[in-house]
Amino acid sequence: MEPVEINAGTYYLRQLRTDEFIDDRPALVETFADEETVRYRSARIPDLAAASEYIALRAEQWRSDQRYSWAVANQTTGELLAELTLTNLAPRDRFAEITCWTHPAHRGNGIVVATIPAVLRFGFGALDLHHVSYQHAVSNTASRRVAEKCGFLLDGRMREAYVVDGVAEDRLVWSRLSTDED
Repeated sequence: MEPVEINAGTYYLRQLRTDEFIDDRPALVETFADEETVRYRSARIPDLAAASEYIALRAEQWRSDQRYSWAVANQTTGELLAELTLTNLAPRDRFAEITCWTHPAHRGNGIVVATIPAVLRFGFGALDLHHVSYQHAVSNTASRRVAEKCGFLLDGRMREAYVVDGVAEDRLVWSRLSTDED
C-alpha cells in the first residue's frame, strides 16, 4: 500500500520524510537520544545516517504492508512531533497493534491522544480491522494515560515481558474493538 496521509484536525499525519522541503532526521536523532525514549524503545538512531535508514525502513514497510507509520506533524510548519504505527498486522485475523512515541520537547501536550483516533478510524475502516492492541511497560505511566484517554480497555498483564533499565518488568495489554465507541 502507498502511504496514506490523514488530516487529524490540529495535526497532520504523513510519511516520515527527508527531502528538500522536510527533514525529519534531526528530530528522530533528538528523540532517540532522549533518556525516557531509550528506556522504553529498542530502536537506536544515533545519527543522521541511521535516521535516513529508519525513514527508508518505514517507507519499505508501507510498500510491503508490514507496518503503517505516520509522522505526526505540525499543520503549519511540518515539524515532526511524534510517530504512530500500526504494526503486527494480521489482516486475516483483523488484528494490529498501535505503537507511539512523542518528541521530548512536545510530551505532555496530548498529541498522541489527539491523533490515535484518526489512526484507529483508518485501521477499522480502510483496513477492516476488528481489534487493535496497545502495550506498554507497567512503569510507563505516560503510556497508561494514553491508553485510558483513547478508550482502550485493559485486557491483562504479561509477566516480565519487557526489560526496562536492565530489569524484567510486566507489560500491560490494552485493546480497542471496532465496535467500541470513538
